[in-house]
Amino acid sequence: MLKFFRRIRYNLMSENKIGKYLKYAIGEIILVVIGILIALQINTWNEQQKDLDQEQLILKQLRSEYISNLAQLDEKILMRNEGTEACNIILNQIDNPESINAEDFYKAYWQIIRDPTFDPIKNDIVGSEKLRLITNQQLVRLLSNWSSEVYQVQELELEYKKYRTEIILPCANRLGISRNINNTLWKDGYTPTEALDKKYNYKFTIKPTKKNLNLKDVLADVELEGIISQIITFNQVTNLQSQTLRGRIERMLEIIEQEIK
Repeated sequence: MLKFFRRIRYNLMSENKIGKYLKYAIGEIILVVIGILIALQINTWNEQQKDLDQEQLILKQLRSEYISNLAQLDEKILMRNEGTEACNIILNQIDNPESINAEDFYKAYWQIIRDPTFDPIKNDIVGSEKLRLITNQQLVRLLSNWSSEVYQVQELELEYKKYRTEIILPCANRLGISRNINNTLWKDGYTPTEALDKKYNYKFTIKPTKKNLNLKDVLADVELEGIISQIITFNQVTNLQSQTLRGRIERMLEIIEQEIK
């Protein structure tokens, strides 16, 4: 093809047809430019297709991750709701000492000892080149804000973890009920709500304490009553934030479903 164009140019110059040669040269330049533009367009289209394919892979990865995150978050919300219900059982026994049920009390106390902590799957999308591949800007904003919003929930969880370690567990030890709590937990078999595999159920006997323990005196403890009421506030505040986080996940999953081809 190049030889053909050279031959035409040579013939025009040898015939001293400068005007025609210039027109031809301009035409040839235009053809070359058009060819380059077409090549660039094809290359751009290929790159865009690669980006779109990569975006679809990222969206499917995000869908899987945030479905798991939602399931885990729901589990933690459930644990705190169970803890709040347990607090109400204990407060009811405190307010009505004539209707004390030792087993219900020990089971309820175990519920407040548990430590629900949300630990979502961490991906490398935010803060990387992958984020630019996501075309839905609302999803980009939600992903960008995700870490800071999770941190707000985790801060509350860490506060409860400290309260559990420094207040709730020492209170049980001071009141002399720790052995009975653990015996009640395990004697009929126990599978944690947060267990990785719910099919496992462990059962063994610790046996209750042989010390002289009067549960009415335990329930009359002023510190215990204050601790139980404080736990309700911890659970409610943390679940309020968790519900907001849950709404974020649901919105992200909704957008992702719309964007997946």
